[in-house]
Amino acid sequence: MNRPARSRTTSRRRPLVRAATGVALAILLAACGTEKPGATSTPTPVAGADKLAACPSTPSRPPTTGALPDVTLPCLGSGPDIRLADLRGPLVINVWAQWCGPCRDEAPYLANLAKAGTVKMLGIDYDDPRPELAVKFATDEGLTYPHVVDRDKAIQRALKIGGPPLTAFIDKDGAVAFVHRGVLTSQHQLDQLVEEHAR
Repeated sequence: MNRPARSRTTSRRRPLVRAATGVALAILLAACGTEKPGATSTPTPVAGADKLAACPSTPSRPPTTGALPDVTLPCLGSGPDIRLADLRGPLVINVWAQWCGPCRDEAPYLANLAKAGTVKMLGIDYDDPRPELAVKFATDEGLTYPHVVDRDKAIQRALKIGGPPLTAFIDKDGAVAFVHRGVLTSQHQLDQLVEEHAR
């Protein structure tokens, strides 16, 4: 005899439960949605980044055999993102990080090569959680060429990177002609590698 009464009580509670659930869900979504959509696509400018060389815009090209990976990386300074597969040489690409001691050791050789202006250059700040220190590193070391950021190690597999430093030499057709793994030990060594592989 009491079953209909329970049924009526349950049916009265259902709208209240639904309303309470809806309110709780709205609060949860509001808390999760504090960031504007697409906010992560425009990173906060890093102090001093405007002092770095701007990344150039590059025409879109089909990937070539033996080319750099088809990965697009954001510029550390100003300028557009760069799709690595679009790049053509002669070009020297140096993979570095501000926390990497050997990267500091070889930086003067790269800075001198950039001053000579005999070949295009691009730096890749790799697996580096501190963009403000990366900007300081590039500025302090006089690395006056453009740099992009690979925080997620997107190029690791393609270039078989165990860790920085690594220097890749790209020929005029966009193929990776040679990869030097480890620290560059002299200006003569770097100049010779450019002469042999970046043509």
